[in-house]
This record gives sequence, C-alpha cells and structure tokens, in this order.
Amino acid sequence: MTPWDRGAGAWLTRYTPHRPGGGRVQLVCLPHAGGSATFFQPLARAFEALPDAPFEVLAVQYPGRQERRSEPLVDDLLVLADRVAEALRYAGDTPVLLFGHSMGALVAWEAARRLRRPGDTPPVGLVVSGRGAPSLHRDVRLHLRTDAELVADLRYLSGTASDLLTDPGVLGMVLPVLRADYKAVDGYRYQPASPLGCPVSVFLGDRDPWARELEARGWREETTGPVTFRTFPGDHFYLTAGWDAVALAVAGSRTGVTAG
Repeated sequence: MTPWDRGAGAWLTRYTPHRPGGGRVQLVCLPHAGGSATFFQPLARAFEALPDAPFEVLAVQYPGRQERRSEPLVDDLLVLADRVAEALRYAGDTPVLLFGHSMGALVAWEAARRLRRPGDTPPVGLVVSGRGAPSLHRDVRLHLRTDAELVADLRYLSGTASDLLTDPGVLGMVLPVLRADYKAVDGYRYQPASPLGCPVSVFLGDRDPWARELEARGWREETTGPVTFRTFPGDHFYLTAGWDAVALAVAGSRTGVTAG
C-alpha cells in the first residue's frame, strides 16, 4: 500500500494524469455543500484544452457521497479541514493550489491554515469562489429547514437539475448530505490567527445572492500575499455556465496575471 492509498486515496480524486517534471501544479478542488468531486470534472476538461496548462486537476471527495456513500457524513467543518489537510500531506511533492467553491472555500482556507506546521508544504495559492470572507457569519441555520425548504433552496441556487429534484430516490440521497454540510457551515465560527502568506484569488458571480463583493472584501485580511477579485456573469453556480473562463482565471491566478 502506497502513502497515497493510506492517506490521500479516499479523499482526493484525480481527473488528469500525474506528469512528473518541473513547473507542474496540483489544482485541488473542494466542492460546495451537497456537492461531490465530480462537480469539477468539466474544469479538468477545460484545462486539458488549454495549451501548456501546468495543472493536474484533483478534487476532494467528502465522506457520504458517491463511492464514499457508505461512510458517515461529517457535519463539522473544522473536522473536514483537518482531514483534507492530512490527505494533502500524502499528496506528493508537487506544489498545490487550492480551489474551493462556497462551503469548499471555507474548507480550503482552513486546510491551508493547518498546512503550516514544521515539515508541511503550504499551498502556493488559494482560490475562493462564491463565498464571503470567513470572518463574516450568517446566522441562517440552513440545516434546520424542512425538506421542502431545502429543495426550494436547491432550485433557487441552481445547484441541482430541477428534474432530479422530483425523484424521491435522488432526494433521499441528496438531502441528508446537504443537511450535514449546511450544519457544518452553520456551526463554523471564525477564529483569528496569523494570516496566510500565499496569493488569494476571489471569484464571484455577479448575481450571487450568497456572496457579494462587499462581503468578500474581508479576504484581504486573511493573507499577507496579493488578493485579487474576479467577477463572472451568473449566480451562485456561475461556474457551470463558463468552465473555460474559470480555467483561464485560475491559470491567471497562478501566474499572477489578473484576467478580465
């Protein structure tokens, strides 16, 4: 059994092959509440279409979904961050760029904070998408809403195809996962600490009701590195309408070029 199998294999799903050599970067993507690793498959395809893109695309698979469906759900965001950070310690020597959307942005940020102990290799950068600054807390208690209210939220945020939300079997799988993830977000409380030292790129949809630019400005306080903002047309799931543009923007965040 390899170190990857012991520590990273269950948590990290690889969508592009590992190619040894200098200049490569592992782009590790962390999904939103209710989401899974496969959400980022289109991003991997978009990178494959870019000439000379240096990224190997991986995505975090949280417990309780898809091939990890039999595992208990984790409803504590700090526990998720602990486990993601531990998986990243087994992910090899290739530099890591973290890309988290919505809940995934918080998990990515907390994981990056944990990768600062002696012997760790901190991420070379952080891309946070669809999420206000971690110091901003909304007391909305989404996990206490009824099933009907959760389904309405899914329709409103455009995160799940509407036809799937009429299927009782699909709802039976989706709603417990969503409720656990919402509980993780609802229970999260910001704890001040020394800022990161890497660049942070903040991606927002221009019609996202959950992450507006004013709420995202606080990300500037969370790193001593440069912070850039990029706004895309769309709502909370703006990514699904423009993965090619997202890939270009991620590539720009890595090279220090601010796209658009």
